[in-house]
Amino acid sequence: MKRPALKLSLSLLLLAGCAPVQTLPARTLEAPATAVSAPALDAAMERRIAGIVAGMTLEQKVGQITQPDVRFITPDEVRQYYIGTVLNGGGAWPDMDKRSTVAEWAAWADSYADAAMATDMAVKIPLLWGTDAVHGHNNVSGATIFPHNIGLGAANDPALIERIGRATAQQVRATGITWAFAPTLAVGENRRWGRTYESWSSDPALVRRYGEAMVRGLQGGLTGDGDVLASAKHYLGDGGTFNGVDQGQTRATREALLGTHGAGYLGALDAGVQTVMISYSSWYDTGTGQDHGKMHGNRDLIAGVLKGELGFDGLVVSDWNGIEQVPGCAKDHCPQAVNAGIDVFMVPEDWRAFIANTIADVREGRIAEARIDDAVTRVLRVKMRSGLFDRPASASVLTGRADVLDASALAREAVRKSVVLLKNDNGALPLQRGRRVLVVGASADSLSNQTGGWSLTWQGTENTNADFATGQTLLTALRDALGTDNVTWSADGVGVDVSRFDAVVAVLGETPYAEYNGDVRYPSPVQHSLQNPADLAVLKAVSGKGVPVISVLYSGRPAYANDLINLSDAFVAAFLPGTEGGGLADVLVGGVHDFTGRLSFAWPGSACSTGEGAGQVVQFARGYGLNYARPSSVGPLPLPSTPATCES
Repeated sequence: MKRPALKLSLSLLLLAGCAPVQTLPARTLEAPATAVSAPALDAAMERRIAGIVAGMTLEQKVGQITQPDVRFITPDEVRQYYIGTVLNGGGAWPDMDKRSTVAEWAAWADSYADAAMATDMAVKIPLLWGTDAVHGHNNVSGATIFPHNIGLGAANDPALIERIGRATAQQVRATGITWAFAPTLAVGENRRWGRTYESWSSDPALVRRYGEAMVRGLQGGLTGDGDVLASAKHYLGDGGTFNGVDQGQTRATREALLGTHGAGYLGALDAGVQTVMISYSSWYDTGTGQDHGKMHGNRDLIAGVLKGELGFDGLVVSDWNGIEQVPGCAKDHCPQAVNAGIDVFMVPEDWRAFIANTIADVREGRIAEARIDDAVTRVLRVKMRSGLFDRPASASVLTGRADVLDASALAREAVRKSVVLLKNDNGALPLQRGRRVLVVGASADSLSNQTGGWSLTWQGTENTNADFATGQTLLTALRDALGTDNVTWSADGVGVDVSRFDAVVAVLGETPYAEYNGDVRYPSPVQHSLQNPADLAVLKAVSGKGVPVISVLYSGRPAYANDLINLSDAFVAAFLPGTEGGGLADVLVGGVHDFTGRLSFAWPGSACSTGEGAGQVVQFARGYGLNYARPSSVGPLPLPSTPATCES
């Protein structure tokens, strides 16, 4: 499809910050840019949209750009206020029942969609419903949940990512929803950040390739029964905040901001992504000394770069109450964000006041009605491109089908490819069938720890194994692979005669978290055993007893764990593998599958090392990973003393 050429200056900016190991392809003025939102505008569609917008009242227009959470608006209010889009945040289910069926989800979505088509508008405008399907349709009980991005990055397999996007889109369509708030395109630079696991890699080039693949998988041809709208997020710099503070300040030159943190957007735009979500973070330009403030109010980067220079013609959506962080704004009022170029406003609870305040802003001249018209035009364009004007979401052949939620075979493959073998001394792995194995650690039988945040609930907390209605813990998977009689489990390993067993598998792990709740705030040391002392205790209970110890670690970040690794004969970084523990058993138990995962982030060598820049201590470099085919010994790792504080 035809794409206009980018300005050479912007091309160079976008390339400047990328990792030297895998540079992005060079561009020239004559070459068509690969970073433009396609497809090109359709003249007939644009005339149709212009006619609809011309016939709308201001109230109807503002309703179209307002996005409440379904917990705070009824279907009849959608009709009454001409609402154009709704969302379900984490922890929102039909009738607030976590175990709601697919049919109940679809009926719930349909009730809102029907209401949008029952307004008194001359032309009825269909509704968009958005959901955080970030590793599968993770809000829905019974849906297969894929590994989080940090693990998928270790697979280095864009084709796998596209297949996961396709499967996720089908899961979402089964519930009557047509918009996924994914993928996250953050380039994670500091492991203190609580959202590190939502980043595929610290390598911008890999993030770019993956961003393109995931968008293609989610969106397909845009109008098919199994297609959903993707949302590239969070624009821009969310993975680079100072000290890894969630929603904090990214301190970088303009070249580094665009080159490093903009790389994923080039891939997503090349794949034709139709929506972009704005970051909570802010930007301080270290080159000029200028503080540009919160991204939600940054007209230069939204209207100027994204929509202007990059040619993005889809819609830009704010994050949950993100507008209130712009100086002078509130949850229900932010003319600066409207004027900056945001088109849809996620105002979950205060949507009525937002509508009233925005209408007043237009009438009193703080916002030009032309800016509102542009936002509505973009909303309608995306709705038309996604086929909603031609047939309702409920007309998909996938709607209400519970079987579509099952992507377990694909997820199991993804787990096998995502885990990284960091150590395997003296052939401790693979486990041999017929041998007696002691499994220790509370995480061994916890789907909650295995799946992490954004799983059934926002933070991934308050879940039991039964809430998932599908999946397999590693304990269950090992029993299947080795025989139930050969596997004994102890949560803490206390009082167990280890000598009775041929091997010990210690399953260690963080408890779930999402967003800022997962931050490890500076100057606290970032050492797994400090945050999770029970894991160190369980390893001490079984290590050094003459029986090989294999440790499997669930973590949402590269974890400083030299103390744990030294107590283990083999050590596996499993990250957050999702519901399919069988994929872990596939590589732990000998006979079929080898380890293929390679670190997509550097693994730290001290409690105060948080990234890959100057002065950081790296234990295992990005790209590291062992396998059975080429055995290698790691031996004892250095144990630098962990200070009480990381302040210099």
